[in-house]
Amino acid sequence: KLYYSSSEPHTQLYQCSGRQLPPYFLLLQCDSKENFLFHRRSDVLMMTPWFAPIVWEGTYNSEILNEQFRRRNVTVGLTVFAIKKYTVFLNKFLETAETYFMVGHRVNYYIFTDRPEEVPKVPLKEGRNVVVLQVQNYPRWQEISMRRMELINSFSQQRFINEVSYLVCVDVDMRFNDQVGVEILSNLFGTLHPHFYAAERQSFTYERRPASQAYVPRDEGDFYYAGGFFGGTVMEVYKLTKKCHEAMMVDKAKGIEAIWQDESYLNKYFVYYKPTKILSPEYLWDDDLGRPEILKKIRFLALPKNHAAIRNK
Repeated sequence: KLYYSSSEPHTQLYQCSGRQLPPYFLLLQCDSKENFLFHRRSDVLMMTPWFAPIVWEGTYNSEILNEQFRRRNVTVGLTVFAIKKYTVFLNKFLETAETYFMVGHRVNYYIFTDRPEEVPKVPLKEGRNVVVLQVQNYPRWQEISMRRMELINSFSQQRFINEVSYLVCVDVDMRFNDQVGVEILSNLFGTLHPHFYAAERQSFTYERRPASQAYVPRDEGDFYYAGGFFGGTVMEVYKLTKKCHEAMMVDKAKGIEAIWQDESYLNKYFVYYKPTKILSPEYLWDDDLGRPEILKKIRFLALPKNHAAIRNK
């Protein structure tokens, strides 16, 4: 039998037939219905070559993780940009976030918008707050997309560092469809792009022009990441967004706009500054791609929309 030690987390020992074992030998408490340590799947990649876990349904224990993060008294910041007509997505976004995002934990919803009067009043659970951050809009949606890095960087230094432990940066034209919890949190995380999670490197739509600061050579890169779901500790997100914004400004001075705007610079950053955790496409999906068998859950789902009608209005 295995016995749980009540000592501090870093000095916990477990006993088996009178022998002391380090924590990583723990199977699970003896009264658990489960009798194995690791949740494993044989149909997906679960670990990168640099030992960053890839998060899929069936690869973690949410009860253990929730308890650990509650002990740390963590507050999570969720940033979204609702510029111009994109405010129409806020109600569904916030309602579904209250149902599925970081349930049981403290959350600050940071809403960047040029139309603060259009932010809906959605009922919130205890310890969860909507924080409206008024910003200007820009004529082109591409410019709005790229300015996200600048604004997240600025507010990380001015405000977020004093209010939250982690930042999760996502697109607003989405809805939460299943649980998205503390299993995603790490120093620095990115999400596999739903169009490229099973693709070869040569298919990745990195910026390929050497003149751009977002340029990635064809023999480099591990995965292609979505610009619509990334995050980490406030300090790591600050460093990421600072690097990306500075690269954008260099390109702008040369009249260059990367092929996928901020997503291109994000991917360049992750080539050389590896994320410590990677989220599977469960965490950003589009039903236009169908429902592959390997996706046991769809957690964050794109809403149908007319891009032409909404982007520059």
